[in-house]
Amino acid sequence: SGLIRVDANDEISKSDGAEVVAINGQPITRGGTVKIDSGTVTLSDKGTPNYAPSRGWQMEPLYLPPPEEVWTRTLRVLDEGFRNFTLWEHLGYSLFRVVVGFLIGALVGIPLGYAMGLSNWFRGWFDPIVEFMRPVPPRALIPLVIIWVGIGEAGKIILLFLAALWIMAIAARSGVSGVAISKVHAAYSLGASKWQIMRYVIIPNSLPEIFTGARVAMGVCWGTVVAAELVAAEQGAGMMIMVASRFQNTDIVILGIILIGVIGFGIDMLMRWAERVLVPWKGRS
Repeated sequence: SGLIRVDANDEISKSDGAEVVAINGQPITRGGTVKIDSGTVTLSDKGTPNYAPSRGWQMEPLYLPPPEEVWTRTLRVLDEGFRNFTLWEHLGYSLFRVVVGFLIGALVGIPLGYAMGLSNWFRGWFDPIVEFMRPVPPRALIPLVIIWVGIGEAGKIILLFLAALWIMAIAARSGVSGVAISKVHAAYSLGASKWQIMRYVIIPNSLPEIFTGARVAMGVCWGTVVAAELVAAEQGAGMMIMVASRFQNTDIVILGIILIGVIGFGIDMLMRWAERVLVPWKGRS
C-alpha cells in the first residue's frame, strides 16, 4: 500500500484548493473507501488517496504461519531442543516405541497367522477373534490400555503391539492360503518332508504377503504412536504437537506434522527396499 500524490503532475495543487472528489468515476469523500479492480483506495482526512492492493486469500499467522517462520522455528528447535529434549531425542523415542511394538506384534502375529492358515483347529478358534479386532481402531484401545497398565512406556508398547498384531496375523494367514497347492504336491512327490515343505515352499511363497502386511502395520503403528504420546508422554513427536497446540505454537505443530510425514514415508521406502532385497522372487511364478 502507499499514498498517491495526485497533484504531483497537475498545475493546480492542494494549496490552490484542488481536492479529490472521485476515484475511477466513483464519488468519494474524506475518510471514505472505494473498490477498484486491483484493490481499494481510501481517502485520508487530509484528502490524500491511499492505495491498498488486493490481498487475495489470506490467513492469520496464528492459524497458518508462513514457511519461513516454520523454518526459523525448526532451526531453533534443532539448536535449543523442546521441553528439555532435543528434536532427535523426541523422534528417537517415537521410533523406538514403533519398532519395539511392531517387532513384538510380528513375532506373535506371524506364527499365529501361519497356524491359522495351516490348521483348521487354529482357524476355527482364532479367526473370529482376529476378524473382530481387526476393524477396531488402535486409538479406541487407549483408555483400556491405560486402565490395564497405566500411562507409562509399557502401555504405549502394548498399544502398538495390538496395532500390529492383527495386521501381521491376517497377512501371514493370507500368505499361507495363497500358496499354490500344486507346489506342495510337487514337493511331496519329490520326497520332501513336512518341515522341508514349510521351509522351502510355504515360507518363501508367503513372504510377499507378509511384507505387504508389514508395510501396512508399520504405517498404522507410526500413526498410533502419535495418538499414544498425546496421553501423558514426556518425549515424542506426539507430545511436541500436543504441548505446542496448548500454547498455540502453530509453527511447532506444523513442524511435527511434517516430520511425522517424512519419517513415515522413509519407513515405507525402507520396507520396500527390504522387500526387494529379501524377496526378489515376488511376482514370479
